[in-house]
Amino acid sequence: MKDRVVKYLLILPAGGVVVGTTIWPLASALIASFRDWRLKRSPLPGRFVGLDNYAFAFEEPEFLNALRVTAWFVAIDVVLTVALALGLALLLRRAGFLQSLTKAVLIIPFAMSPALIGVSFRFMFNGEHGVIAKGLGAFVPGLADVIWLAHPVFALLALVFSDVWHWFPYMTLVILGGLAAIPGETEEAARIDGASEGQVLRHVVLPQLSGVLAVVAVLKTIFALKMFDQVVTLTGGGPGISTQTLAHYIFTIGFVHYDMGLASALAWMLTIVLGVVGAFYLRLILPGRRGAHG
Repeated sequence: MKDRVVKYLLILPAGGVVVGTTIWPLASALIASFRDWRLKRSPLPGRFVGLDNYAFAFEEPEFLNALRVTAWFVAIDVVLTVALALGLALLLRRAGFLQSLTKAVLIIPFAMSPALIGVSFRFMFNGEHGVIAKGLGAFVPGLADVIWLAHPVFALLALVFSDVWHWFPYMTLVILGGLAAIPGETEEAARIDGASEGQVLRHVVLPQLSGVLAVVAVLKTIFALKMFDQVVTLTGGGPGISTQTLAHYIFTIGFVHYDMGLASALAWMLTIVLGVVGAFYLRLILPGRRGAHG
């Protein structure tokens, strides 16, 4: 009995942190999402409006635009990140000094602050003296006169590039771990049977790596859906609202227009989407538990 009490006492501080920083804010936001609460009129939540905030969101063109921008951003971001991470992981698969050195260097982008990455890429995509803008203009003449951050499509691509640069090194290390777990005998057997390197990759390596790639893709989807820092520091949601993601739109509604009721409803919509994707992620990484209860 005493051991059981001690066990719960030991996890009590961590439980208090979870309640104070996650459960309580989520519950407060859920309650606020059903009320009319504009900070310009009152510091306290107003009358109960039911699902009006949720219904009103889908009537707003800016919200629908944020959904569209977020969908495009997530799709391009996840595909590029996984593809680059897989390609680099295959190149770094062989053991050696270069691999160890590259692994150490790969952690640097992931260790950088997302806000700092946004500011850095804003300078690098500057139309007058940005190194990326000038470099791309030199190799692709059609891009020489493009002002990246003033064009809706190119500004979104710049946002994608900044996030891919931030995350693909970390995902490369994850995929390298998956490659290390693949038995070498299966590849050797395929080569003995006359398979080419491309066939070994397609029919032996990738099928065994599919679970890791699925986890990487789902994990990156979660990070991309809630990406916020680079939008603020790189594009500011512009030009216009062409790069305003859902997370940035929620921030604008809540802390620029001070409509906390609508912002809470929007935040809960994003939370539900993240919860669904997160549940799928847990199903991928906990197959044994699923089978135990199934």
